[in-house]
Amino acid sequence: MPQKKENDRRKKFRFQMERELRYKLLENDATVASGTGRTVDISSNGVSYLGQHAAVPGTLIELSISWPVLLDDVCPMRLIIFGRVVRNVGFRTACTVDKYEFRTQARTVRETPIPIRNDGALLRWAEAVRIKQMDARASA
Repeated sequence: MPQKKENDRRKKFRFQMERELRYKLLENDATVASGTGRTVDISSNGVSYLGQHAAVPGTLIELSISWPVLLDDVCPMRLIIFGRVVRNVGFRTACTVDKYEFRTQARTVRETPIPIRNDGALLRWAEAVRIKQMDARASA
């Protein structure tokens, strides 16, 4: 079991896990950047990764992480995480885990750059986040 550092304010333990990932950064309903990277550590509340872009705190993000376990011992899986960037130092980024789901993946991973496109699941999640924020402001 990982040891929690004395000055660590996190509520959940972070597990060292180096896995390939792809990410998309969303601002104002538009994907502004996408790229690839590697996870550094992960918990049920957050992920730290090394990527190709310096992400601005507060930016909505979707991570697609290769999962180390096969479905039925044959099908590769990906962990899809929707969250917010909380911190960035150089190209090391930390984000929250606000929503997650597992998906099956193709047997081969593309080596070509990921095209910047708007993803329906990411946009639906971003809209739900905006509605929740507006409701919170209205009731305050």
